[in-house]
Parts: sequence; C-alpha cells; structure tokens
Amino acid sequence: MKILLIGNGAREHVIAETLKKNKDTKLFSYLKSKNPGIISLSEEFETGNYADLEKIKSFALRIKPDFAFIGPEEPLNNGVADLLSEIGITSVGPTKSLARLETSKSFTRNLLRKYKIEGNPKFEIFDKNNLDDAKKFIEGLGQCVIKPDGLTGGKGVKVQGDHFQTKKEAFDYCSEVLQSHSAVVVEEKLEGEEFSLQCLTDGKTVIATPPVQDHKRAFAGDKGPNTGGMGSYSCENHLLPFLTKKDVEDGLKITQKAAEALHKETGEFYKGVMYAGLIVTKNGIKLLEYNARLGDPEAMNILPLMETDFAEVCNAIINQELHKVRIKFHNNATVCKYLVPEGYPGNPLGNEKIEIKKIPQSAGLYYASVEQKEDGIYTTSSRAIACLGISDNLEKAEKIAEEATKSISGKLFHRKDIGTNELIEKRVRHMKNIGNKNQNI
Repeated sequence: MKILLIGNGAREHVIAETLKKNKDTKLFSYLKSKNPGIISLSEEFETGNYADLEKIKSFALRIKPDFAFIGPEEPLNNGVADLLSEIGITSVGPTKSLARLETSKSFTRNLLRKYKIEGNPKFEIFDKNNLDDAKKFIEGLGQCVIKPDGLTGGKGVKVQGDHFQTKKEAFDYCSEVLQSHSAVVVEEKLEGEEFSLQCLTDGKTVIATPPVQDHKRAFAGDKGPNTGGMGSYSCENHLLPFLTKKDVEDGLKITQKAAEALHKETGEFYKGVMYAGLIVTKNGIKLLEYNARLGDPEAMNILPLMETDFAEVCNAIINQELHKVRIKFHNNATVCKYLVPEGYPGNPLGNEKIEIKKIPQSAGLYYASVEQKEDGIYTTSSRAIACLGISDNLEKAEKIAEEATKSISGKLFHRKDIGTNELIEKRVRHMKNIGNKNQNI
C-alpha cells in the first residue's frame, strides 16, 4: 500500500509511525521542512511549500499513491484534497469547501444555527459594514470571546478576563481583526473545562477517539500567552477526570449532526477528521470550534493507543465503509509534553542545535518544527519535540514523559505540570465549583 503523507510536524510524525505499523505500507512524504522522524519512515520525500500545488501534483503523479493523508490545516485550506482528487487520488482530509469547518468560524457557527444543532453559545458575526452593532452585542453579554474569521495558528482568539479586561478593549480588538480578516465572531464566554474530541468520519459514520485535554498556555499553572499547545493528556478509562460518559456521547452527537449538515449544505461527504474543541459547562456540552484535522499534540495521545490497523481505517474512510470497522484503543493513560525554544511563543530562539541522548524505552519522541541539517537537528521558531509517556495510569505516564524530557538538551523549556495530580485536581475542583447537570463529581 502506497500512502502519500502531507505535513511536517509532530502530528504527521505520529501519523507516519501509526501507518507504518502496517508492514505492507510504503510511505512517501511531502514536507515543508525536513522532519527527521518522518523522513526516517519514508521511502522517498519531497520538500516544498504547501501552496505550491504544481509541485505537490507532480510528486503525487510520480509516486501514484493509493491514497493521501493530509495532516495540517494549511494544505487543506489551499485545496490540496481537491487537487489530488482531480488527478484520481483520494484523500483522508476534506476538500477546501468542507475544510471551512475549521478555516471559517462564521461558516461553522451558521451551520449549527441553520440546522438547529445544539452546542452553539450566544454569538454574532460582524464585518466592517456592521461593526457598530458589535458594540451593542458586546454590551449585552456578560463576558465575551473575540475570534477572527480565518486561520490564526491557534493564537488569534482572545478571551475577556485573560487577554483583555474591558468591553471597550473587546470592541477595539474587533476593529483590529477587521484590518486583516473579512469578519469577526463575537461569542459569550463559557465557563467550564475544555477537551478535545477527535472524530474519524467517512461522511456518514462518525467514530469518536478517546477524549484528550490540551494545555494552550505557555507556562506552568496555565499562565502566559496562548500557544499551539504545550502538551496534553488522556486517561486509561477513555474519559477525563471531570468528564462523564454522557458528556462524551453529547459531544459525539454534535459532530454526527454536523457531518450530516455538511452533506446537506455542500452535497459533499466529509472524509477525514472532525476534531471538536468542546467545553463542559454547568449547562452541558458546548462547541468552541472545529478543526478539520487531528490535533497537535492530541494526535500523540490517541494514535499510539490504536489497536486497529490505521491504514485499514483510512481505507474505510475513503470507501465509506467505516461502519464495518470496529476501532479499538488500548486502555492506557498518556501524557504528552512539548519542548519548545526559549522565548516561545513571543520571541522564540530559532536555529539552535538540539542534542538528543538515549530516550527511555517506554517513552515516545515526536519531532515537530525542527530542521534536519548535516551536523544535527536545529530549532525553528515553533514547538520543537514532543515527549510522550504511556502507562496503565496517569501518574506513571506523566513520570515517563517528564523523564524523557531530560534526554533532550538545548535552549528549550517545557511545562512540567502537564498530567500532574496537582493540575488535574485543579480542573476537577473547577468543575465542582461550577456544577454540571450531567454529573456529581
């Protein structure tokens, strides 16, 4: 089986590793930079820009893969799935139109509103023509969240109380967003605990993978600016300490209805990953956003646990036979911790050499935004290496991940508190204080 993988991050490294568990898989990769982990698993690779559709097309035509797996949002937004389809290559990854689920926050909010799907907070969408109305809407909310309508690398969303304090600042940020984006989404601020529910779908069947909790803030104790994600954890019972089975079922229902609505709206079946960023509140589950691909770091928490052959799952997605596959995951806990360059995310120290000693056998290591050069591995301006611990409980998994970070030296730092009892108890206390109609924690 020949598979073309598009992407160069830690998410794509773990995708490559999981696909290669199938001994018949031959992997070919198209990357923006030389990821040493992906390259080592590939028969052949090509480096280039994700906007260079001609280069992607000629590489795909030469290797003639059975299918492609598109990892990041950028090539999805550039229409790589559409391009490949035109030359007879199917993809795990939605078309440009369906990828609006992630690339346009207004599209997704309006989709849920139109098809009466539960999970939307109070929201409105504004452009330059009706910006004055935003003032009134903001005044009518308790606290608000401002979201640029488009891709921002996970760093464009601003939350009242965290990133700004007053309603005037909220309105000013709306004006700022509209200098570079066509629209801005204003939503009520929801109180609760966030989690990621990454779902696999062939457009008809939607299957949830174990829920994961990501940590966006740069520093321990959830301090500092938002990042692409400093690490994440999942639990051996495929829940989270503050989640009930019903919470997960409710989150899955939202995605099942959204997949159906996408088909009604566009006439196309969504084939790939629908990753719901959800929040459990005192009034149940609400949708924060959708991503049109696996999470990074959350992919590292779920793919190593997958018992079912991932290449076969991909084939089932493409052929709309997901209903025939029973996707199983090991009952293990996972903790992922990201090593990032000093100064990240505001002023990261790039082009610094990283030294890697022997990683503990029980740990996983996934290369993110690093560059393989002749004399070794160097940092770029983004996250560098993800360390993964897997064990039968969270405490052991956290210790393995933390131990693995000590094997890597360079001008790097990481959040030591991810997966620790102290931080998780803080999450549980938070939900107890709020109260949730689905549970008594």
